[in-house]
Amino acid sequence: MEKEMINQLIDTAIHQLKYSYTPYSNFKVGAALLAKNWQVYTGCNIENAGYTATNCAERTAFFKAVSEGVKDFQAICVVGGKAGVLTEYAAPCGVCRQVMMETVKRQGKPFEVILCGPDDAIVISDCRLLLPFAFDGSDIPS
Repeated sequence: MEKEMINQLIDTAIHQLKYSYTPYSNFKVGAALLAKNWQVYTGCNIENAGYTATNCAERTAFFKAVSEGVKDFQAICVVGGKAGVLTEYAAPCGVCRQVMMETVKRQGKPFEVILCGPDDAIVISDCRLLLPFAFDGSDIPS
């Protein structure tokens, strides 16, 4: 992926931090999901006092895209930190990694994950590196 596109995704993800609803942890996360059609879908984390009802930024972006009929993706950028300040890399949780793997398994090709910290970005060329031995549709008996 070109550096210009990576920078655009980083800027978009950082912009999403201001929309995070995090009254409990104050750990804000923003995401920018790049679809195959070059449209970018955004997300932020949304907390809830019943923690299982909380939704991560990555899943918010995926669910927004899918709810609009988009199901093919190229990459996602994830940023985050306390009070919205990037002090470390905000790696996707296990549930978000599983959602990403659904995309990879369906498309049959790598999906990039971009994590941005305070000084630089890491591009993970294939999200399968984040969730080896992932559960997928082939694991469900028909």
